[in-house]
Amino acid sequence: MEIDLGQQTAYLIRGRYVVLQSPISSGRYGHLTSTGSFKVIEKEVNHHSSIYGKIVDVRGNTVVADADVDMKVPSGGRFIPAPMHYFMRFHEADGMHAGYLPGYPASHGCVRMPEQMAIAFYRAVDVGTPVTVFGRTPRSNQYYQYGPQGPRNWFGRPLGGDPRYQQPPRVYPSQPIDPWWR
Repeated sequence: MEIDLGQQTAYLIRGRYVVLQSPISSGRYGHLTSTGSFKVIEKEVNHHSSIYGKIVDVRGNTVVADADVDMKVPSGGRFIPAPMHYFMRFHEADGMHAGYLPGYPASHGCVRMPEQMAIAFYRAVDVGTPVTVFGRTPRSNQYYQYGPQGPRNWFGRPLGGDPRYQQPPRVYPSQPIDPWWR
């Protein structure tokens, strides 16, 4: 397996051929995914994080969505570990698993992928499969610690001004396009 942090893509390679390719969401700044050469050291279908999750109140309502196990839990509430289905650990606490992909690096170091792709990778690899993680986590005008940012002016302020005075986007009716290759 190869994980390209710069392109936010994971590949399963057999011989010289890419047999699976998936978009990913790797570790965000402050929790970067480790780079290097590793091997799959553990596989678990229904893994749960021992560190990260959410805190819910006595009624089950989420109080803190991005919690860690060390946070104070309100009276009657509880910490619920984050599910990491189809988990493939490759380095310390880092692994690949099914998870939410917001379109930018957002995890605590793991490599999230769409569930169907996580299932496919999980079924295709064994413990001992080599994993190479390379590239630099994107950090440009589009990627920041808390996700993508809109355009900004010279002073770092968001462009666009007061939304009450902006034109609504034009909506054009769409029609199916007859592809030329049919």
